Amino acid sequence: MIRSSLKYPSQTQYDSDKFLGMKRISQALLCTVAAARQAHRAGVETRVRNRLQSVGVRLAPKSTQRKTRRPPPMPGPLNLDARLAAIHAAEYPRFSDAEMARRRAALARVMEEAEVDHLLMCGEQRAGTGVAWLTSWPATVEAYAIVAPGEPQLMYVEWYNHWPLARKLACDTEVRWGEHRGIDKAIADLKARGARRVGLMGALGLSKCRKLEAHFGPLVDLNREYVRLRLVKSREEIDWMRIAAALTDRAIEGLRREARLGMTEHELGAICEAAYHPHGGVTYIHYFLVTPMAAPEYCVPRQFTSSRKLRPGDVIATEITAQFFDYPGQILRSFTVAAEPTPLFRKLYDTAEAAFDAVTGVIRHGTRMQEIIDAARVIEDAGLTVYDDLMHGFGGGYFPPVLGSKSRPAGPLPQMTLEAGMTCVVQPNVITPDQKAGVQVGELVLVTETGFERLHRAERGLFRIG
Repeated sequence: MIRSSLKYPSQTQYDSDKFLGMKRISQALLCTVAAARQAHRAGVETRVRNRLQSVGVRLAPKSTQRKTRRPPPMPGPLNLDARLAAIHAAEYPRFSDAEMARRRAALARVMEEAEVDHLLMCGEQRAGTGVAWLTSWPATVEAYAIVAPGEPQLMYVEWYNHWPLARKLACDTEVRWGEHRGIDKAIADLKARGARRVGLMGALGLSKCRKLEAHFGPLVDLNREYVRLRLVKSREEIDWMRIAAALTDRAIEGLRREARLGMTEHELGAICEAAYHPHGGVTYIHYFLVTPMAAPEYCVPRQFTSSRKLRPGDVIATEITAQFFDYPGQILRSFTVAAEPTPLFRKLYDTAEAAFDAVTGVIRHGTRMQEIIDAARVIEDAGLTVYDDLMHGFGGGYFPPVLGSKSRPAGPLPQMTLEAGMTCVVQPNVITPDQKAGVQVGELVLVTETGFERLHRAERGLFRIG
């Protein structure tokens, strides 16, 4: 045994210095191993390229080939500007009085055009966005808001334990407990106000509709008008969607950083939620496609996760939305697992990115729907098609324009043009005609007067896990 000639004042000091020395040796060894692995990967990449070229596969020059991007070492803050950071930091953020007045005025115009004197805005079982848009209370179990120009707003909510927070959040609205008979209380209040012709926005069960019609005659369905009101977003709404986009981006960062071989789809979902929940993000969806590139089985992300584990050679496609209160982001990215993309999946991915660029290249105020379909023909020109919708409005609902492609229409083309202030998801889900293989890319964008603006900052690319 070799003994140190240094004199230590205590055994504790000796143990501490010994530990630090061993730690430095370990760090040096890890750096050496990492360098060796990097050199090995470079050699493997060269051999793979040579092999593909030897069998006639044409590759872009290495200097211009799209590279697999490395994940950031750790997620940073949301990187919001001062205005957005102040909104995000609030205990319960609120829209300005001017914004809420704008919404009430818009409803008043709709009511006047429809010749209704009272409007019932409904939300049940977390379905519908109208109540939150009108009052700032995201309807949970039941919420019935009564609207009439020049009269105080009133809302009945369930359940009793939801009442305190509803009173706190609701803007310029008297909130009452519905006592498990909210629709009856709303009817009584409408009668007391002298309602004659009642409009309806939101989802309401048939039996409750019949109760209303027994007192006020046929209801006037104003849901189409509600959609029209929500298509173009105000500046404040866009601010909230920017925050939601930043939260959604964290899910992609989390997957790039933490996804591993052997993880289940359930665990991928957990990574997404853990990435944005600490910052106030709420899960709307996280859909995954996980299938082997060598023998693909399906082509579009699925709505429910499974216990299937990630294996070498898999491809993953994602569709992820985190919400900031009632406002969403949406991002779609694709990954390979412990392998480079096969020629088929490289073609699918490159075509999807080309379609995204082609579609966003024609987006601007005044764009006609046929222009978008024509731009997306790069998909059919490559001998491919789509499964999911190519593009749709988003933010307050799944809104027009809902578009497919030339080979997979989403129904008749909407008779409309794009308007500045619309928020849309462009999401090419490019697949093979036999519907066995596919990828998906894209994200939420803002239509401007002269083009489009990205609301997301997450890097684009075909990423590799493992």
